[in-house]
Amino acid sequence: MEEGMGIGILLVYLALIVVVIAGMWKTFEKAGHPGWAAIVPIYNIYILTQIAGKPAWWIILFFIPIVSLIAVILIGIAVAQNFGKGAGFGIGLGLLPFIFYPLLGFGDAEYQGPPAA
Repeated sequence: MEEGMGIGILLVYLALIVVVIAGMWKTFEKAGHPGWAAIVPIYNIYILTQIAGKPAWWIILFFIPIVSLIAVILIGIAVAQNFGKGAGFGIGLGLLPFIFYPLLGFGDAEYQGPPAA
């Protein structure tokens, strides 16, 4: 019984990861960046900083405990604003990415930030 529950939790976890990756992939493409960047560790954070209009050194903030949570929320807010969404949506990107990245990527929001470098 416990083994079956563990497999079920694992499958839900993997499904959530796939949903986040798909949403980020589409979000990156909307912003003029390659979608495959969503699956490359650290590089995906760099692309998010570019979409958010933040300097690349912000990547370092993601490796500092507690500060990383604040950085995720601030980047989420900036990404949301560059797609014409509000701060609440940005907080959702940071805290509930499995809901908000698919909404952003597959929704009708258009990127309004600076063009991709």
